[in-house]
Parts: sequence; C-alpha cells; structure tokens
Amino acid sequence: MARKKLYRPIAAMAKKIREYRALKNRPRDSQRFALDYETMIRPFTNKRLPVLAWEDVRNENRLFTLLCQLRLFGIGRMVTRTSWLRQYDEPCYWVVTKIRVDYTAETLDHGKAWGYLTFRGKTYNEVKEIDKVMYHDWRMVPKHEEEAFKKFTPVSVETIQCVSRAAFGTHAIGCLPQPSK
Repeated sequence: MARKKLYRPIAAMAKKIREYRALKNRPRDSQRFALDYETMIRPFTNKRLPVLAWEDVRNENRLFTLLCQLRLFGIGRMVTRTSWLRQYDEPCYWVVTKIRVDYTAETLDHGKAWGYLTFRGKTYNEVKEIDKVMYHDWRMVPKHEEEAFKKFTPVSVETIQCVSRAAFGTHAIGCLPQPSK
C-alpha cells in the first residue's frame, strides 16, 4: 500500500513565491517586441525580422504609434489594417473603446486596446481585445472619411429553399412518370 504524501507547508509557500517571482520578472511586451530599425533585429531575442517584412516596418505604423499621438489615445476613433484594405472590398475596421498603455515603454507605443470590430461589413456588438496591435500595418481612418468608410450595402444572395417530398403528397419526385425514349 502506498504511503500518503505529507503536506509540506514551507515547500508549498516556496513554490508559490517562485511562481510569483517568475510572473513578475517576465518580459513586458515593450521589451519583447522592441525593434532596432537599422538592423531589423529584436534586442530581447536577437532574432532578425523576415526580409519580406522590412518594407512594411519602415513605411507603416503600429497601432499604439498612431494612438499615442491622439487626444485621449484615440478612444472613439476608427482604425483599420492595410492588409484588410487590400484583401476585402467590404469595410473592415475597429472602433477603439478602451486603452491600457504600457507606461514603461520609452515611446508609449505598447499596450492593449479594446473595441468594436466590423469585419467584412458585419459589426460585432461585444467589445473585444484588438489583436495584432504590434503589426506594422495599421492606418487611422480620417474623421471626414469615417461615414463614407462605414457605408456598405451587402450584396443580396439568393437563398435556395429545399422542399420536402411530403409537401407534394402523392406527386413526389420519385412518383413522376419518366420521359419515354
């Protein structure tokens, strides 16, 4: 018969302390995603960005680079991604509702943002966290273009209705006379 494992309160407390310290010492997003724009290397991991991403990184902005320049960090403004503009004809954008900035970053271009998503013309009513904020393809929709950007008339799709055989009664498809040859 196996012996019952004893509860060791000091060992359990030490484990909790180790987990807490590991949680506190984990790198922040501003450290993980920092980038040296001359060498295209992330200092924290010493990894180089893919060559295909270099042009976007030099020409486009991160979400927080745009939002930190605006009053109230852009709450209530519309933002979109250039990749969405290229891929879809329907409007795809976020309306920013909440911001949490990482104040330990040098230029305040890191943090988390939440908002309402409209993707391919369909608006979602719940507030979601905006993902991919560290990508370099965000664009601010100018205030005077917001109404035109929102306008979208969905293309009507013909619906095909299936009718059961019971609806035809005795004249079901299987009972119809076959054409003579």
